[in-house]
Amino acid sequence: MTTDTQGLPAKHTTPDWLWYAAVVGAAVVGWLVYGQLIPFSEWVTSLLPVARDSHTGEAITFFVYDVPKVLLLLTGIVFVTGVLRSWFSPEKTRAILAGKREFFGYPLAAFLGVLTPFCSCSSVPLFIGFVSAGVPLGVTFSFLIAGPMVGPVGLGLLYALVGWKIATIYLVFGFTIATVTGYVMGKMRLERYLQDWVSDLNAGPVGALPEETVTFVDRLKTGAEQVREIVGKVWIWVLIGIGIGALIHGYVPEAMMLKIMGGEAWWSVPAAVVLGVPMYTNAAGVIPIVEALLGKGAALGTTLAFMMSVIALSLPEMIILKQVLTLRLIAIFIAIVAAGILATGYLFNFLL
Repeated sequence: MTTDTQGLPAKHTTPDWLWYAAVVGAAVVGWLVYGQLIPFSEWVTSLLPVARDSHTGEAITFFVYDVPKVLLLLTGIVFVTGVLRSWFSPEKTRAILAGKREFFGYPLAAFLGVLTPFCSCSSVPLFIGFVSAGVPLGVTFSFLIAGPMVGPVGLGLLYALVGWKIATIYLVFGFTIATVTGYVMGKMRLERYLQDWVSDLNAGPVGALPEETVTFVDRLKTGAEQVREIVGKVWIWVLIGIGIGALIHGYVPEAMMLKIMGGEAWWSVPAAVVLGVPMYTNAAGVIPIVEALLGKGAALGTTLAFMMSVIALSLPEMIILKQVLTLRLIAIFIAIVAAGILATGYLFNFLL
């Protein structure tokens, strides 16, 4: 499917009313299916030669329940954020940030990162585009941290799976880490540690984007296209994340989990961060693990520190960023973000 410069699908001959009917129908079917997931998971487990209250039975029930639940939530959230993306394209975001003073740029960049559905895989082209457009380096980092860490897809799943209180707390601290990290890195004047070819880029000033007539059906098509592209890429990581969560839920003793990730041991938070860095997943894949950890009694601060490290400091993302950052700048970036994550974990464990 071809798209224009705004990320909107090309015009089709399908009647508009059919798009509206399809969206409403899909929402109704999804809601009905969601309401039957608990009895469905119990029924599937009852068909297997395992005791329902055994470790295996618990793990299977968790997996069968969570897979369709998370995929349904992911599809709905990606569709909505895809519609939003028709208003917030990368080019428009870059244009907004390029004209702002640094003092207002950091929180604005973090706020746009929260609103826009850009994952860590988009970090390199966005980074290059921002730098070449004259966006300050620290402001750019605020956006790139907030996007994958507190983006609408992960935040929506977190809200649906663990409740609005935890999701809101995570939003506040994730936004704060993104803003403060960008500010600190901006004050350090680290532009000299960019790769030479990135520093030499000069794309000129960012001008106004062309105004085009876009219908709401065009935006619905964008949402459908985003579902096809994003869910098609991340579903395997959702299954892996839920599989890990199911193993934790069914087999890991609560006493062991409390000993490793409880709030008593001072080393639990840094251990969770170190454990999270090598993992290769995203918000959709890690949230089922978070759900299982909390269900086993893991401390909230330690669990959120683990989640933040998986999303914001994953080893694969650092390898990608090596294409545009020197090793020294990557090390500084990791140190500052890790400090914010550790502070968040310890603060949560102290307060709650």
